[in-house]
Order: sequence, then structure tokens, then C-alpha cells
Amino acid sequence: MKDGDMVNANDGVRSSKMSKIKGRDTKPEILVRKFLFSRGFRYRIHCKKLPGKPDIVLTKYRTVILVNGCFWHAHNGCRLNKIPRSNVEFWTNKLQSNMQRDKENEKGLEKLGWKVITIWECQLRKPHLEQTLVAVISVLKPSEV
Repeated sequence: MKDGDMVNANDGVRSSKMSKIKGRDTKPEILVRKFLFSRGFRYRIHCKKLPGKPDIVLTKYRTVILVNGCFWHAHNGCRLNKIPRSNVEFWTNKLQSNMQRDKENEKGLEKLGWKVITIWECQLRKPHLEQTLVAVISVLKPSEV
């Protein structure tokens, strides 16, 4: 199935697809981690001591990186953020609560003195991939870009 096909899928197909979606170690997350590691950055993943268990924690730089799926975190204006046509009320409430939780977690991290970088799934696709990853490096090490 292609990205837009889930909107038109019947409940059984959608349920099957949704049940296979992972919450951690996703392809976009692993892509960012491999890039950082290849550039010499060392990090922790899913640190339970921080609000929201951030995807990537760069302790040396006091920075966390959140790699968000455009659908699950309701990326505003993104073509990957489409509410399914069935059970609209459920999905609207679910995505709104995800967005609220994301805001609270980000505020909590900032209150603790952490810099927060959010990378969206769509930013890790061509033609934006290289630009996005270089921008992350420029935030972490401004003098090296």
C-alpha cells in the first residue's frame, strides 16, 4: 500500500497495518542514528529518565532529538498527515492527545535545560534528507558547518 491508500482501506486492512507499526526503532529513527554515529556522535536512546523518553539523547550537547512520524504526531500541512475516513472522532481525539502530550514533553525537557530538535518523517525523504541531517549537525556543532 502507498501512503495515501490507508485513508481508503477497509477496517480489517487498516487494523492489520496499524498493528504492525512500531513505536520505537523505526526506519526514520535508525536513519538519523546511523548518520549521527557515522559523524562521531554518541548518544543514548529512549532515556526513561527524561519526559517522553526521547528517541535520541545527546548528553554531551544537552540535546534530544525527536523523530516524529507525520501521521502519528499530526504534522501540520504535511501530505502524510491524513485522518482516516472511518472512525474520524476516534482518530481526531487520538492525534490531538498525541500533539498535546508532545507539547508537554517538549516543555518539560526545555524546563530541565535540554535543547529539543524535532525531525519529521517527511524531512527524511528525498529531496530533503541531506539538508535535514546537515541542519542537525549545524545545531549540535555550529562551527563545523
